[in-house]
Amino acid sequence: MPKSRIRKKADFTPPPAKQATALKLGSRGWVAPVMLALFLIGLAWIVLFYVTEGDMPLKALGNWNIVVGFGFIAGGFGVSTQWK
Repeated sequence: MPKSRIRKKADFTPPPAKQATALKLGSRGWVAPVMLALFLIGLAWIVLFYVTEGDMPLKALGNWNIVVGFGFIAGGFGVSTQWK
């Protein structure tokens, strides 16, 4: 039976070091501030409505002020879908 040749193994070479990539916000830098602003405006609108017993922010809207506040909060959730 013939003997197989012995292959010489190459010396270990470590993989090249990964360079740190800079985090680019690009055009998405506006998302977090707008999202938080909409959440806070909606929350403040609803709290102001309850604290003033319906006199503020817009007395003419009556209980629809709650819908407006939740609309701002929903807008914040809508903007949050753009966050990466």
